[in-house]
Amino acid sequence: MAKTEKRWLHSPSKAPKPRVPELVKIEVKRVCDEFVESVLKPRSIDPDSQEDHFNYLMDIYTKWYRNYLHFYAKYRNPGPNAIEPFFETRFARMEYVGRDRFNLSYMRFTKQWYELYPDMSLNECIEAIRNDPLFLAP
Repeated sequence: MAKTEKRWLHSPSKAPKPRVPELVKIEVKRVCDEFVESVLKPRSIDPDSQEDHFNYLMDIYTKWYRNYLHFYAKYRNPGPNAIEPFFETRFARMEYVGRDRFNLSYMRFTKQWYELYPDMSLNECIEAIRNDPLFLAP
């Protein structure tokens, strides 16, 4: 059996992700927070359904992490055997990829992000979160 000769091959790395300008972060967060306050919270949070033994949604908010704007849902866990009284989950993620362009993903049950909508504008992302049932606050 002949031995094959091993060789080094150049493997170009992926292009670096663009950094999010601070003004873009501020503006995108402002628009998304307005969307959360005017659409997601009224649609998803029911102040009258606060149970004594079941988890219920208390708050929805956004937060930047590196190139990603995450949408969070905060739950209250009022049960007597609760380890913690509150817990948070992320349910949507907008990845900044360039000038007013984002990749929109949702968190699957496997705790992995799944990109549904690549290369969308901010307004298109907000409409997708508003209308796609995968983005209904959990």
